[in-house]
Amino acid sequence: MHCDYYDAFRCRSCSLLEQPYAEQVRAKQAHCASLIPAPRWEPAITGPEQGFRNKAKLAVGGTVDEPTLGILDDDRRGVDLRDCGLHTAGLRAAIPVIGDFLTRARLAPYDVNVRRGELKNVLMTESPDGELMVRFVLRSREAEARIRKHLARLTDALPVRVASLNLQPDHKAVLEGPEEVVLTDDAVLPMRLATGVTLHLRPQSFFQTNTGIATALYDTARRWVGDLDPRSVWDLYCGVGGFALHLAAPGREVTGVEISAEAVEGAAESAGVQHLDARFVAGDVLSEWSANGSAGSVDLVVVNPPRRGIGTELAQALEQSQVRTVLYSSCRAETLARDLESMPSLRPERAVLLDMFPQTGHYEALTLLRRG
Repeated sequence: MHCDYYDAFRCRSCSLLEQPYAEQVRAKQAHCASLIPAPRWEPAITGPEQGFRNKAKLAVGGTVDEPTLGILDDDRRGVDLRDCGLHTAGLRAAIPVIGDFLTRARLAPYDVNVRRGELKNVLMTESPDGELMVRFVLRSREAEARIRKHLARLTDALPVRVASLNLQPDHKAVLEGPEEVVLTDDAVLPMRLATGVTLHLRPQSFFQTNTGIATALYDTARRWVGDLDPRSVWDLYCGVGGFALHLAAPGREVTGVEISAEAVEGAAESAGVQHLDARFVAGDVLSEWSANGSAGSVDLVVVNPPRRGIGTELAQALEQSQVRTVLYSSCRAETLARDLESMPSLRPERAVLLDMFPQTGHYEALTLLRRG
C-alpha cells in the first residue's frame, strides 16, 4: 500500500506501512502464539490491506470556509486526510461532501489552542449496504438549527440513514460526549452481514472497524461453537450482540450482557426482528455474571472485552465457576495472557489471528478455552 500522507510525514498512524503485508501478518501471529499457548493455531484470517475501514473518525480543524477533516498535528492544528486509503470507497466519496456541508452550515471548527469554535469531530460509519451514519460532535446545540436547515441537501447528496449531533462540551481529548440528538427519522443503521445476521447499530454503539473481518470472526465463532453444541451461552461484553446473535440456535439459551443500554437496545431489536432466541441485559458484566450466571449450568461463556482484558475479578469468577468452555475474543494478546494466569483450569485449545487492522500492530485473536 502506498500513501502520500505517510511519505510526506503528514500522518504516520500506519506504523507498519513500509513492511510487506504478508510479513505483518506473520509477525502478528508469531507475537500472539508466543503469548497464547494454544496447541492448534488455524491459518490467519486476512482481508484487503486497504479500503477496509467502515468508520471515519475525523478531527475537524482549519476554518469555516476551508475545514480540514483528518487529525490534529503536534501543535493541535488540523491536518486534512480526506483521501485516506484505509477508508472504504463509500467513505472516501462522502468526506468531501461532508466538508462542503460544514461550510454551508457555517460550522466553526473547534480550535483547541484558543478554545473557540463549535465542531470538534465528524464520525461516520458505512454499512455493508452502503448507507451512512453521520455524527457531528459539537460543544453545544448552538448550530443545531443551521444543521437541520441544510440536512436535506446532505441526505440528497449522500445515502445518509442516520444523522445526529453529539454534545461534548468539555475541553479534553475525548472523542464524543454522553448526549446524542438524532436528526433523522431513523436512529438505527442496519449492518447486514454476509453470515445472514443483521446487527442494528445506534449512534453510541460499537461495531468492529473492519466489516469483512468482523464477519469472519462471528462466522468462526459459530463454527467452533457448533462443534460443541452448548445448551446455554452467556456473551459478556456483548455490545450490539454480534456473538450472541450468531450463536443463537433452537433449543439454546443465549444471554448477552453489556454496560451500554443503547447497545443492548439494538441487540434486542436485532433478536426480535430476526426471531432469534436471545435475551440481553444492560448492566455490569461482573455483577450480572456473579448474580445470575455463575451459579447456574452455563455451558459456554463468550468474552469480548476492550484492550484492558476481562481483569482479575472476572477471570477468577470464571475459574471458580462450573463453566467448561470459554470463547475469548481479544484485541491485545498481552492482556489475554495475563487473564489466563488467573484461570489456569481453562486452557487454550485452538486459536486464530484475525487481521482486523492492516498496516498497524493491532489485531483480533479468537481463542477457545476448555477446562482441563
